[in-house]
Amino acid sequence: MTTEQGPAIGRVTAAIVTVAAMLPYLTLKILWLTGSSVGVTEPDLMNDAAMVGLNAMTFGMDAVGLLLVVAFTTRWGMRLPAWLVLLPLWVGTGLLSVVTVTAPILVATDGIAVFSGGAIEAWVYMMVYGGFVGQGIGLMTTFVLYARDRWPAIFTARLGHAFPGPAESFQRVVAWGALLVTTVVAGVRLSWTFGAPAVAVVMDGFKALLALAGAVAFVAVVRRRGNSPFWRLLVPVWLGSGSLFGWGLYAMIVSSAGGPLAGGGSGAVGLVELFGMLTGLVMGVSGAYVLAERSGVGDVQPLEEPLEGDDRDGDRQAAYHGHR
Repeated sequence: MTTEQGPAIGRVTAAIVTVAAMLPYLTLKILWLTGSSVGVTEPDLMNDAAMVGLNAMTFGMDAVGLLLVVAFTTRWGMRLPAWLVLLPLWVGTGLLSVVTVTAPILVATDGIAVFSGGAIEAWVYMMVYGGFVGQGIGLMTTFVLYARDRWPAIFTARLGHAFPGPAESFQRVVAWGALLVTTVVAGVRLSWTFGAPAVAVVMDGFKALLALAGAVAFVAVVRRRGNSPFWRLLVPVWLGSGSLFGWGLYAMIVSSAGGPLAGGGSGAVGLVELFGMLTGLVMGVSGAYVLAERSGVGDVQPLEEPLEGDDRDGDRQAAYHGHR
């Protein structure tokens, strides 16, 4: 009789660091939602209905992330439905990956002045984005350690492993179509960087490159050629598609809500965000089927058939021995 093994110290440590990075942001959101104007140069800003709704939404998003991090350190967290783990992590890491890379670059080049001049005080941006960087690194680390224990086949499978699925032809069409649309979206984003302020150059430039890297990697994944580890291509696909969908969805919500943050969400900008969101969604759905196929790679099931004779149940017991 075996007992279920608890999480290793590395996963617990990463989770603690991640929760610590989340708490300042969650505290700030609670203060704003309860009427405080801390860190705001225009107190009426947080009383705007659109801002209240957006603050509630972003608080909820971070709270979901906190609950997932806690779940990653528990035994019951290993039994959560896969979609309940992967969907919010896909969106969350897609959003945070951009901030995790771009925020340190902007602060290193322009200092705290990059955040000055708005209705929010500069120290708030430093605290929030510093927390986002910690969240991004910690959340991705905790999730990888969790996924390595729950879905080990993903980390041991090779890219060229032969297992043609029923949707292989469709996946290739989707992958090439996603690459085409992403190339256009990324090209438009890169065109915005010419003559733009430093923040726009870094943010739009990285979003474009990350999305393009994800689309190229997705084509390589569905073609299934080569003997490199599958997870190396999964990372850019995951982050690229998650970034396209997450940032596109966020822009659509902000534009629809109206209020002080709604500027710039219409016209060409809105179309780019919309097509980016839809392309990221298609890549994510198709990628979910690829993951479902890959999750069985390396399992003992393909070895059972040759070992089975007339007494199939008895032979199956022997084949399973040592693999549970």
